[in-house]
Amino acid sequence: MSAPDPQQPDAASEQSQSTQESPAEARLAEAEARAEQHRADFLRAIAELENFRKRSAREVEAARQYGVERLASELLPVADTLALALESAGSADVATLVEGQHATLRLLQKAFERAGITEVDPAGQAFDPALHEAMAMQPSAGHPPHTVLQVVQKGWLLNGRLLRPARVIVSSAPDSAAPGG
Repeated sequence: MSAPDPQQPDAASEQSQSTQESPAEARLAEAEARAEQHRADFLRAIAELENFRKRSAREVEAARQYGVERLASELLPVADTLALALESAGSADVATLVEGQHATLRLLQKAFERAGITEVDPAGQAFDPALHEAMAMQPSAGHPPHTVLQVVQKGWLLNGRLLRPARVIVSSAPDSAAPGG
């Protein structure tokens, strides 16, 4: 037998080292594979989020541009009726023109109704600063104070949200208008 070569590790010690490193290398390889999978999932999630953001921005822009499409299509008959009234204004009698204006107003009111636009006409009601804008106060013995006496301009709501307050004249107590009273 020859003496073992100090440069050459013997087979038993090499096998012993490889069995010790093998589980550690396996765990490292498994951890690296999981890390790569997590990185791929992360990049996919970022891409999906970016696509969602872009799609949402496009949808918001489309809603801004075309959100009134339904209302516009409802108003087209009103515009047609007004154009017809202007064409026939020279030859029609007053009663026909007035009836045409009433018909046009009904078309407009129907279009508003379908779009969720409702009129605020508070005549005779209590003054509500959330819905009404007081243009003036007028003393009135026949009405309780803070009652709407006259509607100067009607208000409008869009699905319950105030578009424009009704401009009104509101009653006050008769003695509050007397100078020095």
